[in-house]
Amino acid sequence: MTSRKELVRQAIHFRDPERIPIWFVNCDQTEGDAIVYHLSLDMAGEANRGTNEWGYRLEKLGDGTMGHPTTISLPDWETADQLEPPPLREPERMARAPEFFRLCEDRYRLASLDLSGFTVYMLLRGFASAMTDFLTEPQRAGRLLDMIFDWECGVMRMAACNGFDGIHFADDWGTQSGLMISPRLWRELFKPRYRRQFDLAHDLGLEVWFHCCGNLTELVEDFHEIGTDVLNIAQPNVVDVAAVSARLRGKQCFLIPISYQTVSIFGTTEEIYAEARRLFDLLGTPTGGFIGYVEEYSCMGMSADNYRACAEAFRRLTQ
Repeated sequence: MTSRKELVRQAIHFRDPERIPIWFVNCDQTEGDAIVYHLSLDMAGEANRGTNEWGYRLEKLGDGTMGHPTTISLPDWETADQLEPPPLREPERMARAPEFFRLCEDRYRLASLDLSGFTVYMLLRGFASAMTDFLTEPQRAGRLLDMIFDWECGVMRMAACNGFDGIHFADDWGTQSGLMISPRLWRELFKPRYRRQFDLAHDLGLEVWFHCCGNLTELVEDFHEIGTDVLNIAQPNVVDVAAVSARLRGKQCFLIPISYQTVSIFGTTEEIYAEARRLFDLLGTPTGGFIGYVEEYSCMGMSADNYRACAEAFRRLTQ
């Protein structure tokens, strides 16, 4: 029998998987074919618990989400210019890996940087300052970005040495209607940095998984060009999926949920099944290129029945 790890790789590289792989994201992970290990840490010391190692803090508001930034870590360039990257802390970062690998069995082992790249920059400087930096202080912004991206490369090397199969980035670029910055500026500031990271990941034997919320229609070809192996269009309800299909179907592997803003929250079981079929017909192929993404979103109003229906919808695609 094909291992679940090999099944995922067959889908990524269009090598005729016997069924569509599924990734359960935030619960029931052992129901899926890939399982994720979180690489991020809090700052050292009990007093800093809940503060990310980069120094930002996300306040939990009891709404079931990841939280919201409360204070800006780098309010000015004098502070920013003194920032040092966090230590790699390999023993601590990998402390849970033996138990994780036992749980994985034959599943695909995905190491996640959790929040990464631009998102880390934005949490450190604040959204408004970050948007201004890219236009008014591109050299200073570039130095801070390089520090973040270089540190992530160090963590990637650690993941590769510890037996992971892929590296997962989470970096949101879209609003509900479009990108946060112009495609021109993104290609100038961010595309070369991502390319460098992705090239290193491939040199290390890691496949690149990239998560992006919002409408990233204008960037999908760029992400494909620079080596994204699995592109997670996290909000297919705001993306022009037909346009993405015309450009990249049969070339790019996609990781796709049933929209957790629309159909998976408010739809019937039959509508959830139909949406899974629609997305697969647009983005998947008989030889691969499609991975189902199942996330429990009761905080958004998802019922237990709809959560189960999302998983069943992807399973039914292979029947």
